[in-house]
Amino acid sequence: MLNETQLMALLSELESDRVERTISVSDMDKFSQAICAFANDLPNHRQPGYLLIGVKDDGKLSGLQVSDQLLQNLGAIRADGNVLPSPAMNVQKFSLNGGDVAVVEVLPSDMPPVRYKGRVWVRVDPRKAVANEQEERILSERRTAAVRSFDARPCTEAGLEDLALGQFDAYRREAVDAETIAANHRDIQQQLASLRMYDFERKCPTFAGILLFGKNPRFFLPGSYIQFLKLPGTDLTDMPEDQAEISGDLNSVLRELELRIKSLIQPLCVE
Repeated sequence: MLNETQLMALLSELESDRVERTISVSDMDKFSQAICAFANDLPNHRQPGYLLIGVKDDGKLSGLQVSDQLLQNLGAIRADGNVLPSPAMNVQKFSLNGGDVAVVEVLPSDMPPVRYKGRVWVRVDPRKAVANEQEERILSERRTAAVRSFDARPCTEAGLEDLALGQFDAYRREAVDAETIAANHRDIQQQLASLRMYDFERKCPTFAGILLFGKNPRFFLPGSYIQFLKLPGTDLTDMPEDQAEISGDLNSVLRELELRIKSLIQPLCVE
C-alpha cells in the first residue's frame, strides 16, 4: 500500500494513466469506472493505479474530511457485483496539512478485460474511456496468455528451500542431454524455470516443482497422496488387511507404490 512519502510524490506529478484525482465524494459511477480502468491496465505497466479523492487537478488538496462512510462506500465497490471480475484493491485514508485524502489502490487484473456494468473501461494517458474493439482484443489476448494449467501456476507459499534440489539434479540428468548440462552456467532458479518448475516473477516454485521435488508436498497440497488398501476379497466394505497413505515427492510415491504392488503379486507355480 502507498505510504505518505509516495502519496506526496503523486500529488506533485501530473495526472497520468496510473493516477486519477477528484474532489467528488459521491460519484460512485466515476469511482467505479476509474477502478475498472486501473484493473485493466491497458498500457501493461504491471503496477497499481491510484484514485485520489480530495485532490484537485493541480494536485492541491480540497480540504476534504474523509468519513468512515466514504471509506466503506469505496471498499464496497470491490464486491458489489458491478465491477467484474472483482478487482484487487486497498482503501486508505491520509490526513495531511490542508485536508484528508482517500486513496484507492487498484492492482492490475490477471484476468482482463474487467467490466463495469458490462462496459470495459481503460486509461488512455490521463483520461479514461470505454475500450474500443481493438483495445478489448488486446486485453482478451492478455487474459488468454495468462491462463496456465494448474501445475504451471506459482505456489506462492513455497520457496526454493522447500525443494529437494538433489532430486532435481538427478531428474535434470534424465531430462536434459549431458552436453547441454556441461555447457550450462545458469543458476539453479534459471534451470528450474527452464523446465517450468520455478516462477521467476513470483520468486517461488510452481506446483509441478512442489509435486516433483518438494520436501513436503502435502503441506502445500493436502490431497497429494495415494490411499493404499489391501482387502481380503472384492467387497470394498471388508476390513482392510493393510492400508497406508503414501505421500512425498512424486518419485518417492511411485517407488513405494511399485514395491507394495509387487509384494502382492504371487509368482505362478508352473508344474
